[in-house]
Amino acid sequence: MRFTLIRFTFVCLIIAFAFSNFVRADFPKPSPYLISWQLKFEHETPRRVVVDVPGLSAPVAYWYMTYTVTNNTDQERTFLPIFEMVTNDGNVIRSDKNIPKVVFDAIKKREKKPLLEPWTKVGGELLLGEDQAKDGVAIWEEPMPRMGKFNIFIGGLSGEHVQMKDDAGTVMKDKDGNPLILRKTLELQYHIRGDEVYPGEDDVDKEPEEWVMR
Repeated sequence: MRFTLIRFTFVCLIIAFAFSNFVRADFPKPSPYLISWQLKFEHETPRRVVVDVPGLSAPVAYWYMTYTVTNNTDQERTFLPIFEMVTNDGNVIRSDKNIPKVVFDAIKKREKKPLLEPWTKVGGELLLGEDQAKDGVAIWEEPMPRMGKFNIFIGGLSGEHVQMKDDAGTVMKDKDGNPLILRKTLELQYHIRGDEVYPGEDDVDKEPEEWVMR
């Protein structure tokens, strides 16, 4: 009886392991080699800045990430970047929403980058070559005093995508009735090990980054 129970438990573990591997393998992943165009993307570690915003009684904290994007593909590309921060509580925040111009001006002055452009001017046609690269910045209002772990997803850097279908081959749709399409997206992971006592003074640890389908 004891041997039968042990064997049954062992079989269940094997099935569970195989099923978990199947689920992971079944979810689309980016191709290990380039199958579509991809822009060169270089970025700095996110930083915190506190800005006096006109009309507000107290300074406001923001997080930002500067970057350079270069088109080394075979033709001109339309660059429409999407930057999303995902906090440790699962909140998804799109960058550059209702960010006052004074915040960008403060960041540009701090970073000493004369060619730095806001999100509204970085997007659009990206010409070929290193000399046509654009310097941009993604900005978020600080979501919480203690950031902990957070991720940043960047879309618009690659043409690789996959249209999701169910087991019957039917195209899957989102809540709005549009075809569900996953696109190759760069995921950046960060961890701030300090607390909210001295915000902005704790090191931002960069963890491994990877390409995902999202």
